[in-house]
Amino acid sequence: MLVFSFIFGLTIGLGVWICQLAQLRRTIGKIPPSLKSQPSDIALPLIPRLRHDIAELKQQQLYLQQIIYNYQELLQSAPIGYLQVDVENQLLWCNQQAREMLYLQRWQPGQVRLLLELVRSYELDQLIEQTRDRQQSQVKEWVFHPSCESAAAMLEQKSVMLRASSLPLSKGEVGVFLENRQILLQINQARDRAFSDLAHELRTPLTSIRLVVETLQGRIEPPLDRWVNRLMQEVDRLICLVQSWLELTQLETDPTLKLNRQSTEVRSLISKIWETLEPLAARYQVQIVYQGPENIWLQADASRLYQVFLNLLDNSIKYSPVGGSIIVETKISSVDNNRSSQPNAPANLEVNIIDSGVGFAEADLPHVFERFYRGDQARTRDQTVESSSTTIVGSGLGLAIVRQIILAHGGSIKAMNHPITGGAWIQFVLPQVMANSQNQDYI
Repeated sequence: MLVFSFIFGLTIGLGVWICQLAQLRRTIGKIPPSLKSQPSDIALPLIPRLRHDIAELKQQQLYLQQIIYNYQELLQSAPIGYLQVDVENQLLWCNQQAREMLYLQRWQPGQVRLLLELVRSYELDQLIEQTRDRQQSQVKEWVFHPSCESAAAMLEQKSVMLRASSLPLSKGEVGVFLENRQILLQINQARDRAFSDLAHELRTPLTSIRLVVETLQGRIEPPLDRWVNRLMQEVDRLICLVQSWLELTQLETDPTLKLNRQSTEVRSLISKIWETLEPLAARYQVQIVYQGPENIWLQADASRLYQVFLNLLDNSIKYSPVGGSIIVETKISSVDNNRSSQPNAPANLEVNIIDSGVGFAEADLPHVFERFYRGDQARTRDQTVESSSTTIVGSGLGLAIVRQIILAHGGSIKAMNHPITGGAWIQFVLPQVMANSQNQDYI
């Protein structure tokens, strides 16, 4: 009887063990394939393997947390500001520089608040939205006016010039780098004031020197008179440089006050300018080709436009080869890009001046309209034989003045290289134009 009881108990135990083993196999079958051991892996029991994987995940998590901490420390000590917002424009994090630039004393690390509640800046909010919509980095400069809770605080907090560079992140988040440009702006303003003061001081002695040189010109006989003529050319060059600098400073300070708008016919204005430059053009056998409407009436300052075309055409002659040609092309387009049925509807005038020289160097294109910027000197024809009465002495200010005049008229200008001629291509657009009839002719 005892033996039978032992066998019966053993049978029940084995049955229970077989049932548990079958249940364990079914549980293991439900595990994802990625967690199952490959045939080449070292066979490990299930529980120790899970513990091993969990330990590796914890180590990887600690490593990633350390990387995030290192990046936050770098951004915290960076000389520029940085902030990050989520898809709902809630401020997630910013460094100390950004807090100082945007006056974010009310925000504390760990808080999640709408950026617009903390920083009353439409420009910054628009920059973030554009970055998220276009999924591209954006750059914007603006004057930031801090919001103040009292009039006393408003007197203490000054507006600053900021430059922001944004970049799209994952999950709709956006990161923004901030740079305080106020110090640079103040340095540039101080430099401009110093140059303007110096230019004002130089005008009187230069005028006196010129009067002395004019007196000497009539009293010195050849061949010594060539030195006096050379001195006169250098004095004129300095006077032109001083006058150009003062003119550029005035245009940048308040361009609208310097404009005397009136009805101006563009084709006849170009003809007058070409008559002035014809002696120089004939010397190098350069001709101008006009393409576009015959009668173009523009509401603009005629003297300023004369200065624009004179400078651009003079540069084109200098950089054109002997026997080359300069194309002056004008096009008219309505403001809304749809031609109106009314014959006298206001429109925009596009002017293209294309020469047949070697064009701009690629490195020079972003800087050709900057003051005192001089491009590749190898592009310039030898100017020693040119007469100062028919050319504009290069000072690095001519194109900067042209740009300011175009901007003062509400237009735009850019420099390129023409894909066909290979020469320099200056294109500018002016508003408020009336035109009729088409023509193409040599001036």
